[in-house]
Amino acid sequence: MPESSARPTALPAPAHKAAHVRTMFSAIAPRYDLLNHVLSMNIDRLWRRLAVRRLDWERVPGGTYLDNCAGTMDLAVALAARGGFRGRVVGSDFTYEMLERGVSAGKTRSVPVRPACADALSLPYADATFDGATVGFGVRNLADLDAGLREMARVLKPGAKLVILEFTNPTWEPFRTLYRLYSMHVLPRIGRMISSHPTAYNYLPESVVQFPAPKELARRMEEAGFEGVQWSTLSGGIAALHHGRRR
Repeated sequence: MPESSARPTALPAPAHKAAHVRTMFSAIAPRYDLLNHVLSMNIDRLWRRLAVRRLDWERVPGGTYLDNCAGTMDLAVALAARGGFRGRVVGSDFTYEMLERGVSAGKTRSVPVRPACADALSLPYADATFDGATVGFGVRNLADLDAGLREMARVLKPGAKLVILEFTNPTWEPFRTLYRLYSMHVLPRIGRMISSHPTAYNYLPESVVQFPAPKELARRMEEAGFEGVQWSTLSGGIAALHHGRRR
């Protein structure tokens, strides 16, 4: 019989999700980067580079960009460190401990990234502030996905691009079954061992299972105010890359 920790975890109700997510990420912040790299076998670094390429930042290389749900700011730094980039990146996240971990690790020391503790559902920025935006592995944790997408559309300039990098569920068998076994049984055990958090790495794979499929996410981006939305899957379908421009 599998251990109880490997069973699907009931996700928090929307009314309690924000508090649950903030508490959970505050607790796992010290080991978050290590676990990302270990559990993805460092493929996450490649995914972030692909996300930056999709952003079309060369259109306004001296602009102001938002990395929403920035966590420890790996994606923000990947953009800011690109050759030819002359702008600045705001790394915004509502979990202070995640941002602090990125700063204390020295990630922002030599790149134009400014951390900002802010709620993705109520960003403290004026309309049409940013020349582009990214979200890496964050939208599935929003208490209200559609409100979060509308808020990102609000703070982007018309024509500015949004790029979303997020986990998804593989559709090709037998890889789908093998990956689900890994994510539901192996990943929680490794995550619990390294992070010492009893449930975080049960919640994370279950949140992927319950997140909208790529086609549905693209539709909801369009409804939120984006046009020309396209998406592609990565690494056998365990992640998806969406991008579209603010109307």
